[in-house]
Amino acid sequence: MPTGMLFGFLSLIIIAISWRTLFNTRSHGFYRFFSWECMAWLLASNYKYLFVDPFSINQIISWILLVYSLYLVITGLLLIKRIGKPNAIRDEKNLFGFEKTTQLIDTGVFKHIRHPLYASLIFVTWAVFLKHPTITLFVIALLSTNFLYITSRFDEKECIRYFGDKYLNYMKHTRMFIPFLF
Repeated sequence: MPTGMLFGFLSLIIIAISWRTLFNTRSHGFYRFFSWECMAWLLASNYKYLFVDPFSINQIISWILLVYSLYLVITGLLLIKRIGKPNAIRDEKNLFGFEKTTQLIDTGVFKHIRHPLYASLIFVTWAVFLKHPTITLFVIALLSTNFLYITSRFDEKECIRYFGDKYLNYMKHTRMFIPFLF
């Protein structure tokens, strides 16, 4: 499948998922949309290289990042469901159901990083980039990472509005994406 066609197909899916936040620049979903679009371009460009030269250093690092990303998203979602107690009481239309947490999560992976799901997307971005790196795709990966950083900042503003000082204190003790580093 040509890159443009695959990108177009993926974009339609992303638009369908993101339609509620596409025009709300104060929502974290607005910036997440652009990151997802960058990721769609990376995937459309590099899908044919997923299993090429499997023992090259790029492929090995890529698979490590993908596995770690999978770990972050699975453990993050399980904790959100079990401890975050998402509830429709949180009447914020720009949030997906699982994002409507009513309890602050500060255990498990959330004890070390505030945004395990966004971190997983950052690791996926770079993993897909490494499948067949080019200068153009490097710029796209940087853009995706930057949009995810902005997304997390807007998400934090939303969390501060909902959880208040409890979230501000949580921010002082945890990193954004990488335990003990950043």
